[in-house]
Amino acid sequence: MKEISCKLLVIGAGPGGYVCAIRAGQLGVDTVIVEAGKPGGTCLNVGCIPSKALIHAAEEYEKIRQMAEGRSPLGISLQVPPSLDLAATSAWKDGIVGRLNTGVSGLLRKARVKIVQGRAAFRDGKTVEVQTETGMQVIRAEMVVIATGSKPVELPFLPFGGPVISSTEALSLTALPKKLVVVGGGYIGLELGTAFAKLGSEVTVVEATDQVLPQYDGELVRPVQKRLQQLGLRVLTGAKAKGLAGQGEALLVETEDGKEHKLQADKILVTVGRRPNTDMSGLDGLDLDRSGPFLRIDDQCRTSMRGVFAIGDITGEPMLAHRAMAQGEMVAEIASGLKRGWDKRCIPAVCFTDPEILGAGLSSDEARRNGLEVRVGQFPFSANGRAMTMLAEDGFVRVVARADNNVVLGLQAVGAGVSELASAFALAIEMGARVEDIAATVHAHPTRGEALQEAALKALGHALHI
Repeated sequence: MKEISCKLLVIGAGPGGYVCAIRAGQLGVDTVIVEAGKPGGTCLNVGCIPSKALIHAAEEYEKIRQMAEGRSPLGISLQVPPSLDLAATSAWKDGIVGRLNTGVSGLLRKARVKIVQGRAAFRDGKTVEVQTETGMQVIRAEMVVIATGSKPVELPFLPFGGPVISSTEALSLTALPKKLVVVGGGYIGLELGTAFAKLGSEVTVVEATDQVLPQYDGELVRPVQKRLQQLGLRVLTGAKAKGLAGQGEALLVETEDGKEHKLQADKILVTVGRRPNTDMSGLDGLDLDRSGPFLRIDDQCRTSMRGVFAIGDITGEPMLAHRAMAQGEMVAEIASGLKRGWDKRCIPAVCFTDPEILGAGLSSDEARRNGLEVRVGQFPFSANGRAMTMLAEDGFVRVVARADNNVVLGLQAVGAGVSELASAFALAIEMGARVEDIAATVHAHPTRGEALQEAALKALGHALHI
């Protein structure tokens, strides 16, 4: 049995964990990181990166299919119908993931972080044991960071296996399901459901609430619903999945009128949320306060045990990779002796549907619930020249500001490519921008980003292009 000691031990090499370890190494902190799988965690391996690769491939295939069917408004046509080799698409996706895996490992080594491959189990709050390929490794640390992430929620009446799959298996398919039923109309379900519909699957989405993407306001969701109809996706809202029917070739669903229906499906994709990975051995034996299923932390990501930190999905919403990264960087600097705290005004969130949805800060309804009077400015992409030239006129940009001093409280957008506005949205809010600051900033023309300036001008009462 081998034993090593270090100042900082990071458990989990997902976005939060590996960023924490790299930054700690840069600051000269003796750091060890433990990971059971490949570096990069869910986001890099079976989440953010491979799903966006699949979404892009689906978008390209749909464009070509429109050209082959003579439906391209650009006047481009093809004489030969396109075909899809999903196995080749999956191999391309895996190649990207592999390159990023290698990159993360290289960055950890560059920062002089020791990597231990295996599954960690707590002996106590400062000691873990890891079963590696070469035997048991015991690691003792002054400080520990728990960054074990999350995993898909499994429904008891639809356990994963056979035709029932999670997002992880969906991203590894090498054959296109003819009929796909998606249980859960949140962002993961709609992102993947839309991609498979574009690739040629017959997709049905089953959502228990009265609207898909229930976390967003109806105005933002409306362009997405319109696109779902155009793609031929069947959406059942107010419907509840009950379990498999027959020999597992169909899903039994109860619709809002109380009737039961069988939805034929080759695959049933369950995307009803994610839960924290808190089932690692020995964790329950530690004196860690919980907030529901999550570990409770303060504004420095400290848990209730001295010297034990937690970051990322295991600490609750928003379960976003960039939040985990920011937390990891902060904790590394605290471990090195720097004074840091969590004081983020907003964490931008993107839904990579078609069109995309972006939000940062407060919506107008949230601001009013907080007792604030607001002014709102909104500008449609149908009046934006660049959006017109890219066949992307659906959607808008919205600015929400305080009515008394015009300080920007929130920014939202729905439209093609609006994810690329996320940095500008977050920067404006973090720097305490007023509507006048955005309106007076010269925006490049022609770009979709001009819609942000026009929304600010609209809030001030003098939009120029509507």
